[in-house]
Amino acid sequence: MKLLDIRDIRIHYERVEAIKGVSMELQEGSIISLIGNNGAGKTTMLKAIFGLKKLTTGEIWFAQERIDECSPQEIAKIGIAYCLEGRRLFPQMTVRENLEMGAYLRRDQTEVKNHMQEIFRLFPILEERKTQKAGNLSGGQQQMVAIGRALMTKPQLLLLDEPSLGLAPLIVREIGRIIRSINQGGVSILLVEQNSKLALGVAQKGYVLEVGKVSLEGDAQELLKNEHVKKAYLGG
Repeated sequence: MKLLDIRDIRIHYERVEAIKGVSMELQEGSIISLIGNNGAGKTTMLKAIFGLKKLTTGEIWFAQERIDECSPQEIAKIGIAYCLEGRRLFPQMTVRENLEMGAYLRRDQTEVKNHMQEIFRLFPILEERKTQKAGNLSGGQQQMVAIGRALMTKPQLLLLDEPSLGLAPLIVREIGRIIRSINQGGVSILLVEQNSKLALGVAQKGYVLEVGKVSLEGDAQELLKNEHVKKAYLGG
């Protein structure tokens, strides 16, 4: 079933058109990746889906419901979570407190506690560090907290913005494993990444965004073999 359907959207920042007639779709249970250089419009796409940036024209549908006029709070309630670029943790709060912030819209406290244990099973290091201030964690551990906080909303769709940014190669591979594990647990994922090898390596489908337009789309493994993608985004 089609979970996310983006229909010919255009977005402006004042007079500058940042997104120029983009259409995308994501099937329930899948991972799709959106790759492109800085300034291509990738983060703007995520902001639009989550209600943080208004469309000039076009439509966004989620689970057969139109959402492009909804507020971020309404979008969170219907099952979309957004893990922002740069992690954006509360550094003086503990790991546990940061995770609890992800459940602020939920009232089922027993389920919230059980869900917290699921997060700790996914990220065992966070259980060890649960009373530690988030600002004292390593970059990789902070990214795990950020992803865990988003998952605490219990989403159907997780929007991930540059989760590998600034991380060592070994940790990047771990992030790839985590993304696959989250997806296997039943969460659909839209991944935005400059690390194209990671992005296309975990996804079923990929989109290449260049200067606000989709220049290529298709099977992620096929895009990894595409000559333009290899030259422009894979260092070869």
